[in-house]
Amino acid sequence: MEGARFVKVTARRPDLRVPLPPRFAARLIGQTVLRLDRRGKYLVADLSSGETLLMHLGMSGSFRIDVAAPGAFHHPRRHALAHDHVVFHMSSGATITFNDPRRFGLMELVTTRARPSHRVFRLLGPEPLDTAFDAARLARAVRGRKTSLKAALSDQRVIAGLGNIYVCEALHIAGMSPLRRASTIASTDGAPLAAARRLVAAVRKVLHQALARGAAAAEDESASRFRVYDREGERCRRRGCRGTIRRIVQAGRSTFYCPVCQK
Repeated sequence: MEGARFVKVTARRPDLRVPLPPRFAARLIGQTVLRLDRRGKYLVADLSSGETLLMHLGMSGSFRIDVAAPGAFHHPRRHALAHDHVVFHMSSGATITFNDPRRFGLMELVTTRARPSHRVFRLLGPEPLDTAFDAARLARAVRGRKTSLKAALSDQRVIAGLGNIYVCEALHIAGMSPLRRASTIASTDGAPLAAARRLVAAVRKVLHQALARGAAAAEDESASRFRVYDREGERCRRRGCRGTIRRIVQAGRSTFYCPVCQK
């Protein structure tokens, strides 16, 4: 998409999670994507028109890329064509289709200049792999919080872009219970304790591992590649631990953890 121009845009319905922007297709056609980036869980495409296209996958959304010459950059994925809601035809020859069975996705157009102050970015926390995210920043964010560690790490105001799977995985790597009170990783004045440093290291480790696995891992929907996620009833994979993975529900989301080695 980056460097390519929108030749044709097809919106097969007027809304996703919320209505699509007015004149959505017309505002995109003829515009070039100057830069494609990510902020939190949003894909961000700066356009030659001075507007920015914000895209969010929601819980079930995905992009499918088809190119004129089969092979390169074609990533097959199981999908239902009935849920192909938005189709971008690019000058590069690529056709990019947004598929979203549950329609929790989102597409908005905002002026590029106003993007940093837009409501979806204004309160976002630091990116988990940026230097701005460290033990001190995490400790200050959770100081005095009565919520659980799982809830705190899932809060986009604390860390931007960290999803449910990798929150579970990071907590297991750190050996910390998802039920533990978030404030226990900080001192009363908000200074980071050893647990905060261990948790930051675990978050970075699990994300670096996911990036190293790359696109092949994205197509692997089995639980075999995870330490705890979706492995309820199986033996814990931590060396020396004889615990069994449990599943609980927190804030409507599944949490997987080992009650023996995660304290």
